Parts: sequence; C-alpha cells; structure tokens
Amino acid sequence: MGGRQVLAARRLLESALDGAPAGRDEVAAAGAVVGELGAPGRLLELVAELACGEGDPEGCARLSYRHVLGFDKLLLVDAGPRHMLRAHLWHAGAGGTGREDIHNHRSTLASHTVRGRLCMELYEARGDGGIEATRYEEFLADGSADWLLTPAGPARLRLSHTGHYAAGSTYALPAHTLHRAWCDTDAPTVTLFLETGAERRRHTDVFTAAGPHAGTVPKQPLDVPDYLAALNDLAELLRSP
Repeated sequence: MGGRQVLAARRLLESALDGAPAGRDEVAAAGAVVGELGAPGRLLELVAELACGEGDPEGCARLSYRHVLGFDKLLLVDAGPRHMLRAHLWHAGAGGTGREDIHNHRSTLASHTVRGRLCMELYEARGDGGIEATRYEEFLADGSADWLLTPAGPARLRLSHTGHYAAGSTYALPAHTLHRAWCDTDAPTVTLFLETGAERRRHTDVFTAAGPHAGTVPKQPLDVPDYLAALNDLAELLRSP
C-alpha cells in the first residue's frame, strides 16, 4: 500500500534490517538506514507523497500525536511489527518543549537530525551517588496508545555522555540504553526516528527526578485532516532554506 516513495522506504527497511542480527550489527544497520532515508531530498519526497494521502493515512494518524514536550510525532511508515519510521517536528518556541524523562525503548532505535539541532544524554544505573530518581515500568494500554506507568522503586543514575546532533548527524542505540533527548535551539528542528527489531521488550523503564508520575499518561491521536496538515507543514519546512 502506498506510492513510489512509501514502497521504496519499505523495501529499504526490509532489505537492510530484516536480515540483520540482533545486537551491534542491528544498531549499525538502523543508523545507516535512517541516515539514508533522512537525506533532505529523499525525506521531502516521502513526506510530500504522504501529505497527498498515499500510504495509510488513517492508520498512521491513529499513531501520530502532539507530544507533551512540544513536538509533533508523525508516523510515516508502519512496516510493523518490525519497523516504525516517524518524523519528529520540534516547533520553535513551543511552550511544552523540555527534557524528556530518562528512559529506554522496547527495541533498537536510531535518530537522524534533518535540520536544527538535538541534544542527547546517556545514563547508567548505579548503586550509590549520582542522580536520585524514581523508576517506573511503562506499558502501552490495551486498545489505545496511552502509557501506563507502574512505580518500581527508587534508583540512582550517572550521566555518562552528552552529545549534540546538528543537521546531518545520526545516533543509534540498543533498546536497553538509558537516555533522554531534547531540542536545544529555538529554530524548528526535524528528526527522523526509527524503531526496529523483531525482539521487543515487554515494557520500557522510565526514571524521573521531578516527582511522582500519574498512573496513566494519555496520548491524543491526530485525526486524518490534522495528520495530513501536519505533513504539509513539515514538507514546507523541508523545502525552506
């Protein structure tokens, strides 16, 4: 299902990743693929095609939403259960923009900065010292995209790395890696984000030092007109100098 660019993206995901072994090779392959798909001209062609209604706008809209941290999270290609390709559009001056909780993922991830700049930190769990935090186990609710957070006790974390990713740069991480990322510029920032791998963890781990979390964090999906409008806005941004 989809136009020429959608089908080409699916073929690349499948050919590069479906045969990749789990572990380091899968992480490296994910980084290479998201860098190739995130090339400015290629991503523009894909987004413009999707904005015209190609692909699966109804299915993708259901899994796209405006994140509480101030960016649009737009599903571009759902080649699931193995591959989910998304565009993240951080708006300049968005009131909600801030730093994520420290967390990991259910599967290997890769992120390519298309324009703007992203900051990312890596953390390690430790027995003493470091940052005091509360750990939660995060699950997806049945029948919706809401997050369910279950307290799992106190924890301590150590910052191990800070990186700044300008346009054209990529990072890729194994599923268990603790990290957080945010847009550290007032200019609009676009990243292409890939989750991949047949082996998905049942839950993610979330650590916060900002006080207790609500047990359920709702996600309001976009309807199809809003999804297509967001894709059109993204295409216009990608066309601009």
